[in-house]
Amino acid sequence: MTDAGSLENSWIAPVAEGPLDAAVRVPGSKSITNRAYVLAALASAPTRVRAPLDSRDARLMLDALAMLGARSEHTADGVLVHPAASGQRGADETVTIALGNAGTVARFTPALAALGSSTVIFDGDEAIRRRPIGPLLAALRDLGADIEDEGRGAPPFTVRGNGGLRGGKVNLDSSASSQFLSALLLAAPAFDAGVTVRLIGGNPPSEPHIAMTLDMLRRFGATVERDGAEFYVAPGQLSCPGYVVEPDLSTAAPFVVAAAAAGGTVRIPGWPQHTTQPGDWMRSLLTELGATVELDARGLTVTGGPTIHGANLDLHEVGELTPVISALLCFADSPSVITGVAHLRGHETDRLTALATELSGLGAKVSETDDGLKITPAPMHGGVFHTYDDHRLVMAGAVLGLRVHGVEVENPATVGKTFPDFVPTWTTMLDA
Repeated sequence: MTDAGSLENSWIAPVAEGPLDAAVRVPGSKSITNRAYVLAALASAPTRVRAPLDSRDARLMLDALAMLGARSEHTADGVLVHPAASGQRGADETVTIALGNAGTVARFTPALAALGSSTVIFDGDEAIRRRPIGPLLAALRDLGADIEDEGRGAPPFTVRGNGGLRGGKVNLDSSASSQFLSALLLAAPAFDAGVTVRLIGGNPPSEPHIAMTLDMLRRFGATVERDGAEFYVAPGQLSCPGYVVEPDLSTAAPFVVAAAAAGGTVRIPGWPQHTTQPGDWMRSLLTELGATVELDARGLTVTGGPTIHGANLDLHEVGELTPVISALLCFADSPSVITGVAHLRGHETDRLTALATELSGLGAKVSETDDGLKITPAPMHGGVFHTYDDHRLVMAGAVLGLRVHGVEVENPATVGKTFPDFVPTWTTMLDA
């Protein structure tokens, strides 16, 4: 694999000099924030999204929606999003949406472009051109969208808006990403006939993200039905005057893992007692690996145990947690196997190859399988931990640095995708 950044921009991950004792507040959920913005753009009246994430991906989403007619304004407690219908561009306009490397922007906004009247060009970072989107574009064509991608099945592509989509029934292969399904469902209330999506090609990864999409549609007033692998969203108006975003539990993962890796206690205030976020799975995982976990009205408290247990883990539904979990398992008392995450090869980078390469490069014995990783703990040493423009790899490198001197995490600014203040927050946790 090729390096994504420069060693001129690196960070020596700090070592924990003793047990931790810290409370860490994490920003709002990226997944919830960007879904809320899309639904707000389709609503019949403005929506005040409170406590949203402010990061590169979230800003890219707001910029994309603004190009599609949904202007927004920052307020003291969040962002006020105005419906796209109030600011539609003319049919003779051609606009370009910058995707960066944001999967939610690339997948959630093409349907909205098809609902408008402009010609919209979608393109972004080199990494986004390697991320799959072909099955979603094919489904949108079947539903009436005019899309040209020259057979790439990836950006860049062009959507020519015809003022609406007929919708109806469609088959969708969402096995590479649950975002394909979410993209259709989120926009479906604005389709003339709504949408009935029948999944083919295997189960999508990350069932919690599908549940999140369905829950948020209902919160905005949509009629949603599910019968196994078939989903129906009726046409209708959306409305939600105010929506409060939960803390991002996947972004919280490296902090709660830190308690298991370094010992001591880490508290995450505001951890919801009921949530659809996949990051909530960390509670049962850390218990299985030997930590003590307590959830109450104040939040989540994790205390590290005397050892970290090796485990066989199927992470199909929570694949985004794989990088920090893999880093933690390098310190376990026995080998571990992670399965069910072949889809991670199509994320910000090929995460399986990246993790096997970088963890092995610092001394652990990590190898790829068809759908995961085998991790055998071994003495580790310092060195460069390449991150391949992937925010979750920065977090994994930070976890390694808790117990390994001299871990030089490449391009830490990459974490601005989801948590711009990650490095100072991590350092504060250790100083506490």
